[in-house]
Amino acid sequence: MYPTLRIDLNENLYLRDPQATDLGRRLIAESILLIDEIGFEQFTFKKLAQRIESTEASLYRYFENKHKLLVYLVSWHWAWLRYQIRFHTHNVPDARERLRLALGILTRAHQDDPATQELNEAALYRIVVKEASKAYLTRGVDEDNQAGLFQEYKRLAAGIVEVVREINPAYPYPHALVSTLLESARKQLFFAQHLPSLTDVPRADSENTIYAFLNQVAFTSLDC
Repeated sequence: MYPTLRIDLNENLYLRDPQATDLGRRLIAESILLIDEIGFEQFTFKKLAQRIESTEASLYRYFENKHKLLVYLVSWHWAWLRYQIRFHTHNVPDARERLRLALGILTRAHQDDPATQELNEAALYRIVVKEASKAYLTRGVDEDNQAGLFQEYKRLAAGIVEVVREINPAYPYPHALVSTLLESARKQLFFAQHLPSLTDVPRADSENTIYAFLNQVAFTSLDC
């Protein structure tokens, strides 16, 4: 998707690997911008085709429907976060510090990485905050799960679960804790932006407040 790093995703997400062609890479990059602009409900392959001066038929060669495209985009985001966490923590011996670093990466996910010029991570994260739940809150969630469409989210969670278990091997709810942290990182931001009465996170300083909240939840649970 960009020159310095290739993230390979489950082949069941697509009909043709979009990272393998110029059109596919444009499809991904421009779909992120378009969904960010108009929302997933209003997004269509017809609108995307017009935007990139292609045809609907050519886009359907990559994804069978827009739901699979959304799952692909969200999966790319989770895989990107997992890569960043592994990169920034692999030489850190202290598990508590690795967890803090991971939580910091989760709360900085709204920032664009200038090294990945072909993809706007900030726009992608706005999509993840608003639309990610639609990737799995569907009637076909079990079939999608069996097809491995959520494996990147599971891998991201599993890596953090390992750190949690290293900090407190006796803690009985590592998976529940980590999934709560992952969901809270984006949902508290969504609440701050759209439903402020449901959170204590101020819109003006959301990153630092969410980071402090996640740390409190994590370490209060693990130190009890």
